[in-house]
Amino acid sequence: MNRKGSLIAAVILGTALVAPLATSTIATPQGVSIRIYDRDHKDYHDWDDRESHAYERWRHDHPEFKVEFQKNSRERQREYWKWRHEHPDDH
Repeated sequence: MNRKGSLIAAVILGTALVAPLATSTIATPQGVSIRIYDRDHKDYHDWDDRESHAYERWRHDHPEFKVEFQKNSRERQREYWKWRHEHPDDH
């Protein structure tokens, strides 16, 4: 009986740990693999092809930012989001 109880507890714990992952995968829009929270503007940004294109445009205008977005310091990421809010997509 003790082994049966341990097995049931392990199954319940495993389900509890996996369920949020399945839910977050379903909730994200198609083509979006990363959502980033902008603390200054208190909103989320979906990192998709449009955002990658905007970041590359920004990096071209700011050559001191030579790394991927995630590798930048928090301060540099904040600078990008400030610029991004000032330069929304044209559609």
